[in-house]
Amino acid sequence: MDVKSPSDVRDLTVGQVMSRTLVAVDPDESPLLAWEIMRRAGVHHLPVVDGDRHLVGVLTREDITARWSGGPAEQSRVRVQDLIAGHRCPRISARAPLREAAAAMIGAGTAAVPVLGESGTIVGMVTTTDILRAVAGRIAEETGEGEPPELMTGMFRLVPVLPHDSWR
Repeated sequence: MDVKSPSDVRDLTVGQVMSRTLVAVDPDESPLLAWEIMRRAGVHHLPVVDGDRHLVGVLTREDITARWSGGPAEQSRVRVQDLIAGHRCPRISARAPLREAAAAMIGAGTAAVPVLGESGTIVGMVTTTDILRAVAGRIAEETGEGEPPELMTGMFRLVPVLPHDSWR
């Protein structure tokens, strides 16, 4: 890890500190699947992207828990896009100064901001953890700038199995 002095932090760009390996979910997936993806990946923010990697929004654990009603069968009928509808989702460029990402997070009351490339597709995510790492001088020496991001979407669908009694 490269140790930066606090004065250097002011010169960092979003692209130097953002997370490039992302786990994402399709807007038509269920909150049940999104929750499982978050749990397994150990993330609190899940970009919601369409088939062309265009950002629809960002789903948080709080979004899921706030709207959780019923059991697995009910959650399989709800769509992730319903949970993020109407949410303000700031976006930022990888070239933007890190302080702009922090300001966007504060302004929107969120802990993560998706980073979009020139084509409008998601190329990363900057979180409060990424910013804290930068302030602590714990950013990787190799920023990976210019390398394509790795975006993984759910490759399976969770379907609840109902007890035999409910089949009647």
